[in-house]
Amino acid sequence: MSYKTQMEAARKGIVTPQMKAVAEKENMSLDTLVERMAKGTIIIPANKNHTSLKPEGVGEGLKTKINVNLGISKDCNNFDVEMEKVNKAIEMNVEAIMDLSSFGKTREFRTELIKKSTAMIGTVPIYDAVGFYDKELKDITVEEFIKVVRTHAEDGVDFMTIHAGINKETAKRFKKNQRITNIVSRGGSLLYAWMELNDKENPFYEYYDELLDICREYDVTLSLGDACRPGSIADSTDASQVEELIVLGELTKRAWEKDVQVMVEGPGHMAINEIEANMILEKRLCHGAPFYVLGPIVTDVAPGYDHITSAIGGAIAASSGADFLCYVTPAEHLRLPNIDDMKEGIIASKIAAHAGDIAKGIPNARDWDNNMSRARQSLNWEKMFELAIDSEKPRRYRAESMPEDEDTCTMCGKMCSMRNMNKVMEGKDINILRD
Repeated sequence: MSYKTQMEAARKGIVTPQMKAVAEKENMSLDTLVERMAKGTIIIPANKNHTSLKPEGVGEGLKTKINVNLGISKDCNNFDVEMEKVNKAIEMNVEAIMDLSSFGKTREFRTELIKKSTAMIGTVPIYDAVGFYDKELKDITVEEFIKVVRTHAEDGVDFMTIHAGINKETAKRFKKNQRITNIVSRGGSLLYAWMELNDKENPFYEYYDELLDICREYDVTLSLGDACRPGSIADSTDASQVEELIVLGELTKRAWEKDVQVMVEGPGHMAINEIEANMILEKRLCHGAPFYVLGPIVTDVAPGYDHITSAIGGAIAASSGADFLCYVTPAEHLRLPNIDDMKEGIIASKIAAHAGDIAKGIPNARDWDNNMSRARQSLNWEKMFELAIDSEKPRRYRAESMPEDEDTCTMCGKMCSMRNMNKVMEGKDINILRD
């Protein structure tokens, strides 16, 4: 039997090489994986033209995945610097990279990225449209928007953020309900502006079936973008956000009718006490489709530290059902992140994802922590460094402040609880004040 998409294969009972790789990696039975893919609660974004990909699954019962954003902008358009970030992200084993390039040689960068990346690649085609055609936003035609989507699909993009939920009805709801930060999604704001300037329906909503045909042809996963995601905690869980989420749920079902894989994007900025309810709401309204969240960022007052505010929200979101976290760096809201910012964002997101996996009961998630605890108990410093999410920083900290007694650290010295309990339980003297 033949198939066009991973979802179609699952519905026909065909086990693809990508499914086998994910099942083995995730310690999930193939029967369970195939069943959930057929329902749409697990996806494997894998464009048929992305030949260097090491496939990853996203969704129900799988480890929480993380995404890294990078790409060329008008103010920072150094191809080599962005490719250095790509290399670092792959070295740090991120599962996904989104190319958000919006200026210059976007296709050259994108094709090189897809050629070398083992991680799945995502894009937001509307970012590319203005530069691709060298036209003002208002003058881009519906056909040109669709053509950019096809170009990205042909190039091998595994998933695309498409803001199809901000239709005329959603826009009416937005206008009736004032927000502090209006529409903060870059792609969403561009589409809203195009709709207003041309007095037309969102082209991605109006021509959604044509979009699905492209996704089906290349097996592109549709990442339904949240144009109305909150950009401040004051705007979270409001009428605009919920109205759009209802539309995204309807669009999810239409995509599944054509065997197109879907994930749904979510907030955004949000107070801690709203996160769990939002995860439940998305899963309910979007029929269990995987949920891809930015943050959520739990307070608005920490510019320069938003990797921390995001990791707090991301851990809660993941523990409450989010499947995919978009990293946030210390540079969020301030500038294009440099490679050090990117590394901090990756590590913060990895911590959040793993903390969520422990709470969700993902198989073997706790084993990692238990192995670290055993290494600490035995004062096996090398093993601790090997097990750390980031081995470089703890090695450096240790080397910068070596204790007199190698079994200890300079915080506690010979008063180290691990050292002394080990000795006492072996029947030895602990010798705190003498050699």
